[in-house]
Amino acid sequence: MALFMQTLDSSILNTALPTMARALNESPLNMQSAVISYLLTVAVLIPASGWLADRFGSRRVFITAIALFSAGSLLCALSQTLGWLIAGRVIQGVGGALMMPVGRLAILRSYPRSELVRVLSFVTIPGLLGPLMGPTLGGWLVEYATWHWIFLINIPVGLIGCLAASRFMPAWTQAVRQPFDWPGFILFAFAMILISMAFEGLGELNLPHVRVILMLAGGLAALAAYGLHSTRSSHPLFSPRLFQVHSFAVGIVGNLFARLGSGAMPFLTPLLLQVGLGFSPSQAGTSMIPLALASIAVKPLAPRLIDRFGFRNVLAVNTLLLGLMICGFALIGPDTPRPLLYAYLAAFGGINSIQFTAMNGLTLIDLGPDTAASGNSLLSVVMQLSISLGVASAAALLGGFVDLHNLPDSPALLVAFHKTYLCVGLMSAFAAAIFMQLKRETGHGKHDLPPRSREDDAA
Repeated sequence: MALFMQTLDSSILNTALPTMARALNESPLNMQSAVISYLLTVAVLIPASGWLADRFGSRRVFITAIALFSAGSLLCALSQTLGWLIAGRVIQGVGGALMMPVGRLAILRSYPRSELVRVLSFVTIPGLLGPLMGPTLGGWLVEYATWHWIFLINIPVGLIGCLAASRFMPAWTQAVRQPFDWPGFILFAFAMILISMAFEGLGELNLPHVRVILMLAGGLAALAAYGLHSTRSSHPLFSPRLFQVHSFAVGIVGNLFARLGSGAMPFLTPLLLQVGLGFSPSQAGTSMIPLALASIAVKPLAPRLIDRFGFRNVLAVNTLLLGLMICGFALIGPDTPRPLLYAYLAAFGGINSIQFTAMNGLTLIDLGPDTAASGNSLLSVVMQLSISLGVASAAALLGGFVDLHNLPDSPALLVAFHKTYLCVGLMSAFAAAIFMQLKRETGHGKHDLPPRSREDDAA
């Protein structure tokens, strides 16, 4: 339910951004701040999710997170300005930072590693209903009702989620409570904010390059300071021992770079269809259905491919294909036949789905009981950060090819979209070299760890 609500919200929002921009008297290309504000909040607060779940219980934290997400949705629906909307998205982000990490941590503590890829594929399928319904539902709501309903629809879903969590969510707590690493949390959060703001400064904020460089340098310095702090802290936010696990280290770095392109696509593609090609909101939403259907259809294929070829071969080839598919969007124009467009979106959805499943499984598969919680939190941070950086990078590239405040005619704007897709696709394709560093045997059914019980975790 949590994954469904989050994916429904993001897919509806991306489709509705142009309509919302007109209602709020903003440029459609300036609306990425509504996306980045949520993603950045999630990335900053995710490190605290594991500690909160251990301290207050997974069920209580999970229900609180869904309630906060629903409250933020209500504030977004009532917003009259872009600033108000961003405030609501930040509250949604506080809830989103706790929902998915706690849910994935419960999975890690319940299943053997040999089943991890299959289980992650299975639990992701309900979440894919969000992207399937979101674009069509969002397009229909903004065209025939008002954009406010794209947020109000989260409230009944959140209520059902709270009821389901109270009935089914395990109430795990940590028997031995560890102190929270406040210095590490502050350093890490400061680094995430500065780095993300530096990228956003190249796009919507249009900040001078001097400020961007200063923020980027400050963020990297804070990240380095956190790294040094973690080596001497008795209870660091993320244990340095995580990177002694080769598959985890490759998975984290690969996730960061491969997701830059995938994170940019939900922002770029609805804008391309509506602003670049002149689709109506409902037409743009309907066009995304093949992508979501293909994502669901290929989910069972990912574990079979990994069992047969291993993580290294699957991820190296699939990452390269993903980058080429993103570059291929530069060939889409007003004369592209609709059936060909739908087929291309479906092919991209299938490749993207395999990529996510394989990367997540790789990152977590070799973690032990003592590193699972910390590694899961760091994966969640990297996932959200890379998506926000992907959106910011795409916005910065698009802003570099076109004036964000004085939109040119459609042909010139379409050329700017095409150049942006080429750059984003190349960034994603480069990540294939990272996955080539994996050992050949990784993913060939070697991880038959026994399942752990709740009593084992409590002990």
